[in-house]
Amino acid sequence: MKRDPKIDKLWYETLTQTEKSPHRMFHLLGMLPSNPRCKLCNAPFRGLGSVVMKLFLKKRQSPKNPQFCDRCMTNAHPGGAEIELTMLFADARGSTALAENMSASEFTRLMNRFYDVATDVLVKTDALIDKLVGDEVIGLYVPGYAGPDHPQKAIKAAQQLLLATGHGGSSEPWLPVGVGVHTGVAYVGAVGGKDGLVADITALGDNVNITARLASKAGQGEILISEAASAAVGLNQMNLEQRQLELKGKKERVGVRVMRAGNF
Repeated sequence: MKRDPKIDKLWYETLTQTEKSPHRMFHLLGMLPSNPRCKLCNAPFRGLGSVVMKLFLKKRQSPKNPQFCDRCMTNAHPGGAEIELTMLFADARGSTALAENMSASEFTRLMNRFYDVATDVLVKTDALIDKLVGDEVIGLYVPGYAGPDHPQKAIKAAQQLLLATGHGGSSEPWLPVGVGVHTGVAYVGAVGGKDGLVADITALGDNVNITARLASKAGQGEILISEAASAAVGLNQMNLEQRQLELKGKKERVGVRVMRAGNF
């Protein structure tokens, strides 16, 4: 499919700029009832205002994060852009063994509980929820939605996710989880299906793979934070454990800082 430079430019601006709507438009949409509203354009999601938004402006809450509208996420057009963002991957540790000792229904309930708490944490920290699949949760902290402090928000979310799954207390967590956080450049955009139909918004590239590998290396109750993400938030100045990891597909080792539940 031929690339449209105008659409690519729109995606880049959407993904990198923290101010989307002119002040006048933001004010006008604010006059329509009622809360909650899109954090970027002020479009209402409830009441009469939401009806107006759906009928005339085609604005609805985004399934990637209901704090934003789908139009502000530009998911009406296939396309995207290469940007710097922070990615969070969270894996349940030992899920195969857990599944073997539970019925399928019990394991499904456990994973749904994990998805519920993870979704709550990611939404409140302004992430785009990329995937909830198997024993893994993926959040994308894009500057245009999470703001310039996206690395801090991702690390905060990782901490909250461990606490929400019962880590850091005197008893065992109800689900053992390890988390990887990494900042780097990736392609973020809408991947299209047949005939150019938009299927999903996701991130692609080597740095996405690195984040996934970090999560797979994280032990129970650990957050492995890449040097790039650590440097962005000043963790390099803290007395955190350092590791050099061999990651699948990488010729050189990747440096990380380690946070553990109970120590933050």
